[in-house]
Amino acid sequence: MTKLFFSEYETGSVLDQPASHQPIVIFGAGGLGREVALLLAQLNAAGASWEVRGFYDDQVPATPTVAGLPYLGTSADLNATTTSLAVAVAVGSSSSRAAIVRQLTSALLYFPALVHPRVELTNQQQVALGEGCLIQPGCQLTCDITLGRFVLLSPGCTVGHDAVLEDFCSLMPQASVGGAARLAVGVYVGAHATVIQNIRIGQGAILGAGAVAVRDIPAHVTAVGVPARILMRKAT
Repeated sequence: MTKLFFSEYETGSVLDQPASHQPIVIFGAGGLGREVALLLAQLNAAGASWEVRGFYDDQVPATPTVAGLPYLGTSADLNATTTSLAVAVAVGSSSSRAAIVRQLTSALLYFPALVHPRVELTNQQQVALGEGCLIQPGCQLTCDITLGRFVLLSPGCTVGHDAVLEDFCSLMPQASVGGAARLAVGVYVGAHATVIQNIRIGQGAILGAGAVAVRDIPAHVTAVGVPARILMRKAT
């Protein structure tokens, strides 16, 4: 992962703060897509200049518009763009989000990190963001944190010092990750679940809603309960 600290986004040295009406589309026309449309509107109200053109999704929505924006087509249509275009991938499942990103192969597409304007991130915090991160309102991040590519932090999540969330990790609302915890690629943490300090969660693991991980959890399992215990293992 190429590490870009939040200060680099903040100062405009990368693409995430558009200079003038930069076009952006949302891939994913479901509930998370509508939340991302709201996030973009809130960013614009705070001084950004995103021109939100509409939604793409491989599953055609029931109506021609979503949240007042048009449905524009499938991933194949998006790959056919002839101009540079920002994309927010609004897919909640870690594995599904990774699959979509693999499909979006056009060199003209790029994936800015989008951080709600009321989430506090300063130079001193040293928070590294990968491309495509989505950080929703109410999240609290302390210091010396690394978020990989396409990490999703839903409303009200907390991430402690020195934590590492690798690519495609997903935290659902009010999830908490303690200091120096490490979540491997594609980990999914359910609503109100907690990973205590120094715990390691293996690749592709799922921590169920409300669960508390007090010991390391291996890859490709689902763990539930307090304390979290393995419920099932996924085929790999």
